Amino acid sequence: MLSIKNFTLRCGSQTLLEHLSLEIGPGEIVTLTGPSGCGKSTLLNWLLGHLDAAFQASGSAQLNGRSLDGLAIEARCIGILFQDDLLFAHLSVGQNLAFALPAAVKGAQRRQRVAQTLAEIGLEGFAERDPATLSGGQRARVSLMRALLAQPQALLLDEPFSRLDAALKVQFRSFVFEQIARLRIPTLLVTHDLADVPPGGRVFDIGTWQPQHV
Repeated sequence: MLSIKNFTLRCGSQTLLEHLSLEIGPGEIVTLTGPSGCGKSTLLNWLLGHLDAAFQASGSAQLNGRSLDGLAIEARCIGILFQDDLLFAHLSVGQNLAFALPAAVKGAQRRQRVAQTLAEIGLEGFAERDPATLSGGQRARVSLMRALLAQPQALLLDEPFSRLDAALKVQFRSFVFEQIARLRIPTLLVTHDLADVPPGGRVFDIGTWQPQHV
């Protein structure tokens, strides 16, 4: 369970968000929409513990009953997926995935886990490939699985489908939602496109604070 209570966001004298509270259950995807500049992505940064100094925030957050207040980024156990895949260009596909594995996974076990992950996403034998040789859809899948291999207890999605063409967007969106449901990860999605919202999912419009269902 990811819980946000009384989140208020200001930039100087301007209040962008005020008294936002929501709870996201295991495997649930809650969507935030609203105009650019209203604070959606900044809320994600606050949850990560990486709030820009230009903003002032108040409120509290808990993940599975554990307070996130004051924790370092690496201690929060939160993964994030952006618009761009952000794969490391100097690492192979397999090395990109291995980078996310916990330190306790060592040696042959790491190689086995990488190979298993690539097989699961239809990229068996791609471990030594340069990420630059992958298609957009292949890069997107590797990026998601890299985030999941870190075993996050919550996931943030910041417009992750916006740069994909229409056909690929539908395919990748379904893949992401399947993985979230399988792993039962509470997820907060930021998007401008209501087509990204899972059927029956809760939607919070930043301008109205009224939850909707689609």
